[in-house]
Amino acid sequence: MLEVELKPCFLTSKRIQPQYPLFVYLPGMDGTGQLLREQTAGLEMGFDVRCLAIPRQDMTTWEVLTHNVVDLIHTELEKNSQRPIYLCGESFGGCLAMNVAIQAPQLFKRIILINPASSFQLRPWLNWASQLTYLVHPWLYEIGALGLLPFLASLQRMSRSDRQELLKSMRSVPPETILWRLALLREFHVEEAQLRQLTQPVLLIAGLQDRLLPSVEEVRRLVNIIPNSKMVVLPESGHACLLENQTNLYEIMRDNNFLESSTVLNQVMKVGDTVR
Repeated sequence: MLEVELKPCFLTSKRIQPQYPLFVYLPGMDGTGQLLREQTAGLEMGFDVRCLAIPRQDMTTWEVLTHNVVDLIHTELEKNSQRPIYLCGESFGGCLAMNVAIQAPQLFKRIILINPASSFQLRPWLNWASQLTYLVHPWLYEIGALGLLPFLASLQRMSRSDRQELLKSMRSVPPETILWRLALLREFHVEEAQLRQLTQPVLLIAGLQDRLLPSVEEVRRLVNIIPNSKMVVLPESGHACLLENQTNLYEIMRDNNFLESSTVLNQVMKVGDTVR
């Protein structure tokens, strides 16, 4: 797994496509940016993909993380200032994506939030338990990560290698960093008035089988706040739905008319080139 030690950065896939819209993915609590791999090939049909990677030892505030992401996006725009940007946040990254979108709404053409962890406070027992984790001995975190797997994902819908990658990513984060990111989730809050100012299309995706967070309840709440938003519920999916074999984020966006015509045209042209 790639180690990121200094400050947050964007991981770039092997295929660089500066002529395509930029797709920025903000990851969950692991912060590795590695768990989008099941979706990368599909997204590359119409996007130039970047995944945020947060250092394992990073214990900065929401404000600092938000500024770091905005700065990284501005750096990308220096290469091509005209292309549209799709911002996508999953779980912990969903909270970060809300902060980023509120701080710099003019940057983003469209926004996707997947099982956003803004619902953390809707699970009182999880909120309470997260405040006691400092009592847990560090070696128990590795055992706990294995026990959490059924809550994080619909394991039967994932390949063995993806299950192993998820467990590896969870175990890669030091206990003190986990405590810090849980504390960030406990204190996370955005005003409804700020969310109402997001006028671009927003796609809210929730896994009905999410056993970790009440994601369906949360996206239902958000769709009633954000003006130009649409809710999609994946009936068989869990919290880490992007790792499931049957989940294709690009197809979900396409089927819900969430792609610009230029993005669809890019896909058609690419398929045509492949056929030839």
